[in-house]
Amino acid sequence: MQFVFLLHEDEAYFEAMGDEEQKAVIAEHFAFVAALQAKNAFSSGAPLAPAMTGKLVSVSGVEDGPYADSKEQVGGFYMIECADMGEALDWARQCPTAKYGRVEVRPVPDYGG
Repeated sequence: MQFVFLLHEDEAYFEAMGDEEQKAVIAEHFAFVAALQAKNAFSSGAPLAPAMTGKLVSVSGVEDGPYADSKEQVGGFYMIECADMGEALDWARQCPTAKYGRVEVRPVPDYGG
């Protein structure tokens, strides 16, 4: 069963870090991916550019980002394979973002196509 982790974080928090602190956070994410890969649970993942670089498209037009009225933005994602929600939550607790932001865990439905 697939799950997506949406990494909600305050972009200003990361930007305020020094280079060495940023490198340490990135290294934690690489270690997290390695742990997922060791258990054959990693499908994909990627960081996202800052929210202000995005666009929101709807029938009424295109808006510049950010969109959420929140200090947190979606800063990246992981797609993982787990047996169930319990296992996915166990992995989410280990995600580095859980230390300074929030990890939204959502099942990916299989519609058979």
